[in-house]
Amino acid sequence: LNDNPSHYKITLSGTVKSPKINFDPPFLMLMPVPLDVKTETAIHIIPQDYLRQSQIQVELPELKLEDGDRIYPFSVQFPEGQNIVLSSDGTNKELICHISFRSSRPVSFLGNIFFIDEEEN
Repeated sequence: LNDNPSHYKITLSGTVKSPKINFDPPFLMLMPVPLDVKTETAIHIIPQDYLRQSQIQVELPELKLEDGDRIYPFSVQFPEGQNIVLSSDGTNKELICHISFRSSRPVSFLGNIFFIDEEEN
């Protein structure tokens, strides 16, 4: 520096953390109910390592019945919003999601509901 030919070497190291989402409970089992009666439960979505705000979208399954009809018996609601927000202490606020099921036709289902952020994770 200042016309001094000395060389300085700086070494930087770091860890890249990918954003992820955990769920409590990790699995969901809705109880059998009579036809056209809604069953519902709440899950907690726990985002980790999000450095900026993101919004959660949900892909709900379509069910194909024996007669070929297709139904969408699941619905979701986020009573406090579906934005992942970075708080002042650097953590992400937990989200609450209500998942409900209602069908006027007899059906059982084992499958996935996908929660996707704006980066398509």
